[in-house]
Amino acid sequence: MASKKYLELQGHSDEDLKVELTSAQREYQQMRFDNYTKGIESATKIRELRRDIARLNTELRRRELATQNEGAGRAAKRTRRARLLAKQS
Repeated sequence: MASKKYLELQGHSDEDLKVELTSAQREYQQMRFDNYTKGIESATKIRELRRDIARLNTELRRRELATQNEGAGRAAKRTRRARLLAKQS
């Protein structure tokens, strides 16, 4: 079952995701710095933010691969199938 955060990300545009990613990365760096200098009450906030950054990167990469696969179309599948058939022979 997909998490709510993952499903939310699918509704955003690529530009929104990139802006959100840079914002989250800045916030993460600031939280790490604050944690090292003065400490924070809960380290789980850092972990949650790190996971949010990973979700954003994953969604951006998924979209990038989807556009590449659309461009390749069926020819890429035939090539892979041909390799598999050649390997079996």
